[in-house]
Amino acid sequence: MNKKILALMLAAGLAGCATAPEGRPADPRDPLEGFNRSMYKFNDTVDRAVLKPVAQGYVNVVPSPVRSCVRNMFANVGDVMSAINSFLQNRAPDGINTTFRVLLNTTMGVFGCFDLATQNGLPRNKADFGQTLGVWGVGAGPYLVLPLLGPSTIRDAGGTAVDFLADPVAVGNIDNVPVRNSVYGLRVVNARANLLEVGNLLDQVALDPYTFTRDAYLQRRASLIRGASGAEGALPDYSLPNYDDDDDAAAPAPASGALQK
Repeated sequence: MNKKILALMLAAGLAGCATAPEGRPADPRDPLEGFNRSMYKFNDTVDRAVLKPVAQGYVNVVPSPVRSCVRNMFANVGDVMSAINSFLQNRAPDGINTTFRVLLNTTMGVFGCFDLATQNGLPRNKADFGQTLGVWGVGAGPYLVLPLLGPSTIRDAGGTAVDFLADPVAVGNIDNVPVRNSVYGLRVVNARANLLEVGNLLDQVALDPYTFTRDAYLQRRASLIRGASGAEGALPDYSLPNYDDDDDAAAPAPASGALQK
């Protein structure tokens, strides 16, 4: 994973002198736009050719209650890192709340299969290490589109690497290779399936999906970091709503990569 991140940073650095397409003035937040647009196109191609069809097959074959269980279990694993990062951001109430979420869902909720915490008034508070770095005062750096993962920044890419290494189901934490690969494959398919309902958003509202995705991502990250820091005037939360699996109608894939933050 570290080698991949270093190679990605090197590629981004080499592309740093790229100018905005069609002679438009470069956005100061996106000096790597030439590289980023190429990666955005690559992500979109992979998504439409592989990830979306597999996710659609998963939705069509696997019953909704099973998909809901899988989604909740992966979300419960994510809550572990959210709790840690909440404490690191000096957000003790959110950290305690998320810790109780994990304990309740892991025990009474059968390893997270059932989200009893939400049903009992404990909302999910997501937090990642990129956000933690931002709260600590680390600048975002240039906007960066990661392979398959989609929108990010230099700071958030480093945070993603830390989150990955600390992930309870990360490489090295599961010794059985077939089991590990199966878990990761299921995680990818689950994440993509959760986006089928909103996959046509960019096609409906954006003349330039790349620019729309970039601006929405940067505004949302600013909102999360300013809110976690307790800063006044925090921006609105631009995160996507939590869609249920009851309506399984699929839509075109989001062009920014299947696994967005």
